[in-house]
Amino acid sequence: MASAKESGPGREDKDPADQNFDYMFKLLIIGNSSVGKTSFLFRYTDDSFSSAFVSTVGIDFKVKTIYRNDKRIKLQIWDTAGQERYRTITTAYYRGAMGFLLIYDITSQESFVAVQDWGTQIKTYSWDNHTLVLVGNKLDMEAERKVPTEDAQRLATELGFQFFEASAKESINVKQVFETIVDVICDKMNESINGDSSPLANHKAAGLKDTPRGIQGGCAC
Repeated sequence: MASAKESGPGREDKDPADQNFDYMFKLLIIGNSSVGKTSFLFRYTDDSFSSAFVSTVGIDFKVKTIYRNDKRIKLQIWDTAGQERYRTITTAYYRGAMGFLLIYDITSQESFVAVQDWGTQIKTYSWDNHTLVLVGNKLDMEAERKVPTEDAQRLATELGFQFFEASAKESINVKQVFETIVDVICDKMNESINGDSSPLANHKAAGLKDTPRGIQGGCAC
């Protein structure tokens, strides 16, 4: 269930009511150019889709507020450019991210081969205890598939990633991907608060400074 107030690309919603949340999670969407990262984001936040391709320049973000087990969670979702020339910019945003959606195009073997390189970048520049979901986008283009599901599932298992195939165009598994990443982050937060010394235990001090005072205990998501 989304908040009635959500920000547009590139700006945070300044409505004071939108600051009334229990937790804020920073998520990044990464992957090669033209795999559908922006379409995936807009399908989730606005339930909209455009077939026109507009390359993301640098980095942009949208905000969506959801409810998980009576907790109001604000998602700050960053949409990153896939082109090599923007890598220095985008990697600067990795630190502090609690979750990553690594997207490839099931009709592009090249985008799938790049998954391991993206995974290495995440490991290099992000927190150790991040959550990562591997997403094979464009499931609606099954007839043009170049990446077998079995190959992607095998790689995800080897790398320890959650795995989904999805379609931003047909709205297949988009919501499920985000719900999964939020639930895994909540589980890790609960473990952290119960004695784990991972960075998630200090998430309020690490980029979540606008979390309302008085919030205590586990995520209970």
